[in-house]
Amino acid sequence: MGEDLKKMYRTVMDDHFPSKMEISFVEGSQRQTLFYEKVGWVIDGVEKGLRYGENPGQEAALYKLINGNLVLGESQTIQPGRYLASNIELLQSGKHPGKTNLTDADNSLNILRYFVDKPTVAIVKHNNPCGVARADSLEEAYIKANMADRVAAFGGCIALNRPVDRATAEAISKQYAEVVVAPDFQEGVMDIFAQKKNLRVIRISNIGRLQTFVGERFVDFKGLIDGGIIAQWSFVPQARSKEDLRLAECEYKGKTYRIEREPAEQEYADMLFGWLVESGITSNSVIYVKNEVTVGIGTGEQDRVGVAEIARDKAFRKLVDRYCFEELNIPYNELADEEKKKEIDHRVAQEKGGLIGSAMVSDAFFPFRDGVDVGIREGISAVIQPGGSLNDYQSIDACNEANVTMVYTGQRSFKH
Repeated sequence: MGEDLKKMYRTVMDDHFPSKMEISFVEGSQRQTLFYEKVGWVIDGVEKGLRYGENPGQEAALYKLINGNLVLGESQTIQPGRYLASNIELLQSGKHPGKTNLTDADNSLNILRYFVDKPTVAIVKHNNPCGVARADSLEEAYIKANMADRVAAFGGCIALNRPVDRATAEAISKQYAEVVVAPDFQEGVMDIFAQKKNLRVIRISNIGRLQTFVGERFVDFKGLIDGGIIAQWSFVPQARSKEDLRLAECEYKGKTYRIEREPAEQEYADMLFGWLVESGITSNSVIYVKNEVTVGIGTGEQDRVGVAEIARDKAFRKLVDRYCFEELNIPYNELADEEKKKEIDHRVAQEKGGLIGSAMVSDAFFPFRDGVDVGIREGISAVIQPGGSLNDYQSIDACNEANVTMVYTGQRSFKH
C-alpha cells in the first residue's frame, strides 16, 4: 500500500479538462462572459498542466482569464492580462506544480500586495502563512519569516517581493522548500537553487506591480457537493492606513466606554501589518505581531478564545524551537540535554513567548472579554479587531485595566 501511494505521487496526471472555458452571467437578454484558457508548461520537452489537485488522483487544471469583463452593481472584475499565479514563469521544476503549490503562491501574493515599501517575505503552507516579516533587507526579512515558525515552514512556499539576491538564496537553500516565488533572480542565484533539484522556482514579474492589485476584485467561485456554485466578490480590506482605524468606543446601558490610551506609531504599524496579513488567513483566526513580524498565528478554529490560546501556545513553542536552533543548530524536540531545555524554557517563559509588547489581531469581534484577556496576560500592548459585539464594553474595560490600546477596523475579515 505504501509503495502504491509513493507511485501515485510520482505519476504525472494527464487531465481531461478542455483547453478553453467560458463562464457566462445571464440576466434576461443581457449576457456577460468571462473567457479562460488552460495553462501548461513545457518541462523536459513535454507539455504538462497541473500535476494534480489537492491530492493525487484528483485531476485539476489551471485556467487564466484572457478576455471578457463582468460588471455587477458598482463593482467590476479584474481586467484580463494582468497575470500573477495564473500564468507563472517556471524557471526550475523537478516536479511540475500541483494545485496546492499554486494556491499557496497565490495566497502569498494576496498578502504581499499590501507591502511594497520594504522587503517583505511570506511563507505559506496549506494556504495559510507560517511566517510573514518585513525588514530593511530581503535576507533579513526571509530569516525573520522563516524563524517565526521554522517547523511549519518546512516544505512551504516562500514568496518574496524583491528580486532574490545571492545572500537570500543561500539562506533559503539551507532549508527545505517546495516553491520559491519572486519577481526576479539575480546573477548566480539559479546556480544556488539548482542544487535543490525538486525546488520549483517561479518568476512572476508582476510582483513588482503588486500594489496595483490593491482594492481590485475578482469573482470567487466555490463548488458545492451537489454541483452547485457559490459566486462572491473577493474580499477587499478597507482599513489599510492609520486614518482608517478608530479608537475602540461603544455604548452600553446608557454609558460610554472608550479606550484611554492612543496607540504609539510602532503599535499602529504592527496592527496594520497584522490586519493585512489577516486577509490571507483562514478564519476563525487570531494572530500576534511584533515589529512587523508574525509571532504566533492561530487559524481555522471554531471559537475565538480558543484560537487566541492556540496562537499564544504556538508563539511559545516556536520561540523555544527558534532559540534552540539558533544556539545549537538542532530542533528543540531533538535536544537531549534536560538542563539546556530548562534554560531555554525559562528564557522563553520570562519573555512570554515573545508576546510582550506585541499586537493582537482578530479577524472578527471578540464576543466576550476572555479573548483579549488571553493576550493581555502575556503582555500585549495593542489590539486590532472589527468591533461590533454587544459586549465590546467588556473588551474595552479589559484593555484599559492593563493600559492596552485597541482600535476597530469596522470590517470583518473572514476567509473560508
